[in-house]
Amino acid sequence: METIKVITGKNVPQSSLPFSPAIQSGDYVFISGQASVNAQGKIVTGTFEEECRRSFENLKRILEACGAGFKDVVQVRNYVGKQEYLEAFNNIYKEFFIQPYPARTTLIGCLGDLLKFEVDAIAVLNK
Repeated sequence: METIKVITGKNVPQSSLPFSPAIQSGDYVFISGQASVNAQGKIVTGTFEEECRRSFENLKRILEACGAGFKDVVQVRNYVGKQEYLEAFNNIYKEFFIQPYPARTTLIGCLGDLLKFEVDAIAVLNK
């Protein structure tokens, strides 16, 4: 029977909402949506580029907390606030992920007015 472990750590962004930042089951890590938030989970607004990079940095902190990195991500889902952000998103995405890229889904226009970007991912440890 696989053990389920909540990924925590001093660098892992926290939230007052009812979810875990990430769950590890066996060699798989399921990372909840990461947005432009500080360590306490408070939204930090800025340009799309700033919010996108902060979201990926939060994803990086969670990956590092479980001994992984972007190279271990096998699937990523991206939520982009507006169509006009898509080109900037793709350029920033390539700053964090390299080939072979993970499987990817990108949804546009689904965040409302509070966030400009959010990302969730699945990583495999010990690949």
